[in-house]
Amino acid sequence: MKLPEQEKAAYRAAFRTMSPGEKLEHIFTYYKWPILLGLIALVILGSALYRNLTKKEPVLYLAFANVAVGEDLEQTLTGDFLLSLGADPKREEVYLYRDLYLSDNADTLNHEYAYASRMKLMGAVQAQKMDVVVMNGEAYDLLSRSGYLLPLGELPGLDEAALRQRLVSNEVTLSDNAIEYQLGEAEEHEVQTETVINALALEGLPLYERAGFPEPVYLGVIANTTHTETAVSFLCYVAEAAQP
Repeated sequence: MKLPEQEKAAYRAAFRTMSPGEKLEHIFTYYKWPILLGLIALVILGSALYRNLTKKEPVLYLAFANVAVGEDLEQTLTGDFLLSLGADPKREEVYLYRDLYLSDNADTLNHEYAYASRMKLMGAVQAQKMDVVVMNGEAYDLLSRSGYLLPLGELPGLDEAALRQRLVSNEVTLSDNAIEYQLGEAEEHEVQTETVINALALEGLPLYERAGFPEPVYLGVIANTTHTETAVSFLCYVAEAAQP
């Protein structure tokens, strides 16, 4: 209800005669909800604005499968790589998937972790938010057999001649009637495979030696990558530019 002007003037006069403490108490008593709602709206607006101003655009999605890396190697593969591209680290990033564990022989303790890692990998691949993976031999075998890795000969701009000594091949499953065989719909379990060049062996590179990996490590490109040119640049950077 709208107050008459005379009554408004009386309220204003009474408010002016109050002490500072009384004024605060009066404001809090009668206007606390509008003030609180306004503050909440300001916090939400400020948070959204901050996220937009500080959000980084991924130029490459990089995963580590069954491989642990230290801070120095991570910096080499992220910040230093961005600088080699001429990218702005304040606005762009190499997005990391750390600590993925892939195994067909996970024991009871690691089974749930292996399952969660596989689901995370599948989700990222389906969303086209995974481009390159650094992996040990077990993860390489699994990803290769499942068809997750791009044949490196299909990468435009990749100088295979310069990298030929480090390119390696693995089996890719073309067909597998395991389900039909288990259901008794097939007399024999038949698997058709082909051998494809689909990874770069890192063993012997300065980057590999400095990291001190206890086993062979490989670098592959995910088959449905949306950052093909950047993936090529990354392979060349790791194989040639990441020198001591």
